Amino acid sequence: MNLKDCYNFNDFRKLAKKRLPSPIFHYIDGGSDDEATLKRNTDAFNDCDLIPNVLASVGKPDLSTTVFGKKIDMPIFLSPTAMQRLYHHDGDKASARAAEKFGTFYSMSTMANNTIEEIAEISNGPKLFQLYVHKDQSITDDLIERCRTSGYDGMCLTVDTLVAGNRERDHRTGFTTPPKLTLQSLMSFAMRPEWVFNYFTHKKFELSNVSKKTDKGTNIAKSVIEYINEQYDPAMNWKDAEYCVKKWNKPFALKGVMSVEDAKRAIDIGCTAIMVSNHGGRQLDGSRSPFDQVKELSDAVGDQLEIILDGGIRRGTHVLKALAAGATACSFGKMFLFSLGAGGQAGVERLLQNMHDEINRNMVLMGCKNLSELNNNKITVSYTHLTLPTNREV
Repeated sequence: MNLKDCYNFNDFRKLAKKRLPSPIFHYIDGGSDDEATLKRNTDAFNDCDLIPNVLASVGKPDLSTTVFGKKIDMPIFLSPTAMQRLYHHDGDKASARAAEKFGTFYSMSTMANNTIEEIAEISNGPKLFQLYVHKDQSITDDLIERCRTSGYDGMCLTVDTLVAGNRERDHRTGFTTPPKLTLQSLMSFAMRPEWVFNYFTHKKFELSNVSKKTDKGTNIAKSVIEYINEQYDPAMNWKDAEYCVKKWNKPFALKGVMSVEDAKRAIDIGCTAIMVSNHGGRQLDGSRSPFDQVKELSDAVGDQLEIILDGGIRRGTHVLKALAAGATACSFGKMFLFSLGAGGQAGVERLLQNMHDEINRNMVLMGCKNLSELNNNKITVSYTHLTLPTNREV
């Protein structure tokens, strides 16, 4: 199987599994606890049917929208994801270049393996930075100021990861950052010599944006769970979030908002957007899916905030359903990380091209000339998939 054989999420996942060592593949693939929320994030879209109009003389639909003050060419972008160097040796640089080529946002995680400045130098496309509030406030302040100096367009504060979720796959595989060989994982690494060669012959693995502040996660191997629990502030509150919003003073989102109450508070502290997200089903298992919540949030605050649905997206039709339910745009992490692991920049570009073509084709089939024509009249929702699964086989 090669990149040219990848037409959908499952294809990219299959090729990434072939190329990545087991601990790294399962870090992308897994969720928390029984992974019920992970599964529901995508299953929720199956409870929604599209209602097309015919003979609408669509022609070439306009797929553009505006988020974080920037017009993007299609209503999707890459979610901020940590440690992309693990999935391909070009890491964030590959993702940023691919996103720029398709006229959409690249998003950088605090836990990226390239610096804020390095990505600003190689990409003129729109850029979003994902912030975590650290126990050491000087780290938070430093990240905000560097993003401002480097010309990033927007910032999001992740608010659903005050402590790490119970990611049992990581316990089983012994996943750490940086990776370390164990008896348990040795065979998996040995069977993927290309990944091992590229890992050791390219840039040293480090959490580049914070490596000057802490050795943990760079020179001292830590599980992601340990890193989060040691570095992030579990006592973060609304005053801390408001501090970040005001210090940034540009388009700002809270990432991890799921309730109307929190969305209204986000408006009160000056946010311009929310990212409706449960962290890809990796935190609170049993929580609602973003798609299950997006209409309620849109009805309540959609005229005051940009609403970005983050999580569960696998198809262009999922994007159309989310927009019809009230989202401004959608972002995805798991899907694009599999494409990065499958083929680096070329893999991400193939994924974005596939998604662009699916959205474009289905807009024509829906009879919609632009995204504003996607509304509640275009969908019908019936919740029929509310049984919880048992542990997934992987």
